[in-house]
Formats: sequence, structure tokens, C-alpha cells
Amino acid sequence: MTNVLFAAQFVLGALIVLVVLLQKSSSIGLGAYSGSNESLFGSRGPNAFLAKATAFFGALLVANSIALTYIYYSERSSSVVDRAAIAPSSETLAPAAPSIPPAPETAIIPAAPKE
Repeated sequence: MTNVLFAAQFVLGALIVLVVLLQKSSSIGLGAYSGSNESLFGSRGPNAFLAKATAFFGALLVANSIALTYIYYSERSSSVVDRAAIAPSSETLAPAAPSIPPAPETAIIPAAPKE
């Protein structure tokens, strides 16, 4: 599902760039190519249509971003360690530390030196 939303994110981004570049601005830009198509969009030209298309694609991009964030976060809410419920076996445990043998009960104490 996230792959479809990622692809839609790129397509929507490209569509917004295209629609914004087609709009007429003070320096004309790529809007000069849409001058002959004014009868297709009505008497006001393509400006109203392209402004509505920009708002529509922008709203879709925001909604897609929110959905992508929600789905991605819900899929990644648990770590790999949480999903691996494997109990350690006795073979994987570290060996116990060696124990110190007890002192013998009859220990030989050296005699004190004579003066």
C-alpha cells in the first residue's frame, strides 16, 4: 500500500509543477503556450481552470501525505525485537562463572618466626 501512495505522491508532485508552470504570470513563462486554447476553457481563458486544478492537486497531495504518514507510522510502530518472541534456550546462554573451591578445614598456618 505504501508503494502505491509513494507513486501517487510523485505523480501528484509532477502534476502540480506542470499546472503551476502552465499558468500565466507577470513574465508569461510557459503560460504563453496556452494562449491559443482560450476558447477551450471559456471566455476567461485557462486561468480559472488552472487555479482550480492547482488547488485540487494541492489538496490531493496534502491528503496523500497525511495518509502516507499514518500508514507508514502504523506499520513501523513495533521494532524487530518486539516481533521476535523467541525465548533463549539453555544452549545460547553464557556459561556460569567458575566457582571458587571452598578452603580446606585443616589449613596449615605457618608458625611465627622466632626471635
